[in-house]
Amino acid sequence: MERADLIVVGAGAAGLYAALTAAREGARAALVSARPLAETASYWAQGGLAAALAADDTPELHERDTLEAGRGIVRPSAARVLCAEAPQRFRDLEAAGVRFDADRHGNLALGLEGGHSRRRVAHAGGAATGRRITRELSALAAVHERIDVLEPFAAGSLLCHEGRCVGLVARPRRGDRVTLLARAVILATGGMAALWERTTNPRGAIGAGLSLAYAAGADLADLEFMQFHPTALRLDGPRDGFLITEAVRGEGATLVNAEGERFVDELAPRDQVALAIQAELVRGGSSAVRLDMRMVDVERFPNIAAALEEVGLDPGRDLLPVAPAAHYTMGGVASDLDGRSSLHGLYAVGESACTGLHGANRLASNSLAECFVFGRRAALAAAEDPAPPARLPQAEPAGEIELPGEATRAALRRHAGLRRDPDGLRELLGDPHPLARLIAAACLAREESRGAHQRADHPEPDSALDRMHTLVGRDGEPRFERWT
Repeated sequence: MERADLIVVGAGAAGLYAALTAAREGARAALVSARPLAETASYWAQGGLAAALAADDTPELHERDTLEAGRGIVRPSAARVLCAEAPQRFRDLEAAGVRFDADRHGNLALGLEGGHSRRRVAHAGGAATGRRITRELSALAAVHERIDVLEPFAAGSLLCHEGRCVGLVARPRRGDRVTLLARAVILATGGMAALWERTTNPRGAIGAGLSLAYAAGADLADLEFMQFHPTALRLDGPRDGFLITEAVRGEGATLVNAEGERFVDELAPRDQVALAIQAELVRGGSSAVRLDMRMVDVERFPNIAAALEEVGLDPGRDLLPVAPAAHYTMGGVASDLDGRSSLHGLYAVGESACTGLHGANRLASNSLAECFVFGRRAALAAAEDPAPPARLPQAEPAGEIELPGEATRAALRRHAGLRRDPDGLRELLGDPHPLARLIAAACLAREESRGAHQRADHPEPDSALDRMHTLVGRDGEPRFERWT
């Protein structure tokens, strides 16, 4: 039985930053990662970091865009915190060694993405931002004297005592399980988009942290809001679902239908673009629309160029087949502005958390900023929690993570895709995977269409559900709660 001040589960951007923040404040952190450092989902993130850094931008404008993109569901206080604190977190990353892209004069090169009224998205290495940031933070965490890295260790279950989370049972790839005790556990395990059959995410993004939290008795929130990225490569083979970052549309790439005609404002919020593409696919009976990148300087996006070359596509010559794919979990473990869940001692940050920041439709590149803003806040709050008892004779592991079968992934794509109908959702209620059933229940409870949640039988938003969040507790019955 090992002890630490904090246990951080997940070594993506949010987990690394939380562990480093805690360690710099004098706490000892155990960083538990199922994969070697710098191989997490954050490593593949192509989007940048949204922050009001330009002379013509302000946190207030950033907040306004966040609220507008979120379709009336964004928690105002979460947006305010994110937009106010993101610039300083950007500067912290620069101080930590992350080199963000600059123009030929050495000035910060800010990109424009869908839903933003200003250029405010900072990239590092073009579409390799996640790779650059996780590489630098991983290097810092690996050598920090107050961070103990456990890799590759899978989180088996949370450890609870007298209504409080006090630790974690973790399993190495080989050998005996390890019991870790701490003041608090911070879940930074990413989202659940890989529960869907077609996704931009790595296969491990199955909502592990959500499953752990729910099994321990914590509330989950807004599971009906899965964001589908509009421009995921549509091909037969392993590159199907490869993300073509929104930043290329910010640099002039356009979307065209089977007739070669533009049909949507490419820089509208993601839900709008994805639905427009879906409508074209239904109208034309095709599997993809085309993304025209021929006027874009592809040297700015070397990882995209490399992936396209691998499948025989030349973005300077070819129109690229794209279609929406499950991309980002806007729901998660219900959390306050310091990452606290409804279970004492348990925190969640990054994509595994739901503070209400993203509402019904995440504003592009807010998610990376969220990792650092709320990762820091959670680490500082968790370090103040009381120490666990010296001995825990009554502590019991709370639940195990269940892996989804292919039938579950196909069922979620079929019944909880861009458009949902009640018959399909009721069928999904009988799925063998617990998270699939909870997603179905949340989708059925929200009888309206808003952002990433579109109901065929309720095609309009319901004003009575403005700023109402869908919570599910241990009984599995959804309830609505207004967050301010």
